[in-house]
Amino acid sequence: MKISEIHKNKKRSLSFEIFPPKKDDELRNIDDTLEVLCELKPDFISVTFGAGGSSNSNRTIELAKKIKDEYKVEPVVHLTGLHYDKDEIDEFARVMQEEGIENILALRGDRTPKAVEKNAFKHSTDLIKYLKSKYDFCLLGACYPECHPESESKVSELKCLKAKVDAGAEILLSQLFFSNETFYRFQESCRIADINIPVIPGIMPVIKAAQIRRMVSMCHAAFPERFQKIIDRYEDNPDALFDAGMSYALTQIIDLLVNDTDGIHLYTMNNPYVARRICEGIKNIV
Repeated sequence: MKISEIHKNKKRSLSFEIFPPKKDDELRNIDDTLEVLCELKPDFISVTFGAGGSSNSNRTIELAKKIKDEYKVEPVVHLTGLHYDKDEIDEFARVMQEEGIENILALRGDRTPKAVEKNAFKHSTDLIKYLKSKYDFCLLGACYPECHPESESKVSELKCLKAKVDAGAEILLSQLFFSNETFYRFQESCRIADINIPVIPGIMPVIKAAQIRRMVSMCHAAFPERFQKIIDRYEDNPDALFDAGMSYALTQIIDLLVNDTDGIHLYTMNNPYVARRICEGIKNIV
């Protein structure tokens, strides 16, 4: 089922993000994670995409197929365009069609020194437009409540986001953030810009201080003072940081649900305990 159809029938969705393990033995162990995640009855699970390799060797599609066939949950395959030409994207699309995968999160992809960039899809909008013109996937797009690190301004960011929606994006998944007020301002800006598709907030519970700082340095999410105090107080006490961080994430999620957001997208970091604890905390609220 397409994620756009799920949102036509439900007020909001619950979804998780996982990443494919790099080694074969770890790929087998992903079942432990998937069993817990799928017990929680998510509407979909998105699978991150590693640039490089062919469609036949890409673990993203392999894992998405497992989620769909064995666990009966809709997968969303992340697909990046920056490092592929049109023929390679067509091959990915062909394999996904053969496997019955209907949903793609279309992304530009990160610029890295080791990965060769190609000219076919310099922006995610280019990839969305191309896929929309040739295939019948439900296309999701990424959005950044605090602006993409490469954006010139919030105004230019919204113009680019509107172009992404006009090109064919049907659902938006947000980058992580730690201030709900930031998301609400972004949500209102989307309405003003005539972006009227579901905008699903992405939440990453704190697990380790070093991990969250690395993620924040990549996406430039700001630390509210209350959250910074948690990091400062407990960064040398892993168990306390975990408990405090989970409490903070639950507070965020409850507030988002109370304010009628279009769903919750949880960045699990392949940690099923995190997902279970969050879902137990909101089981009577959703």
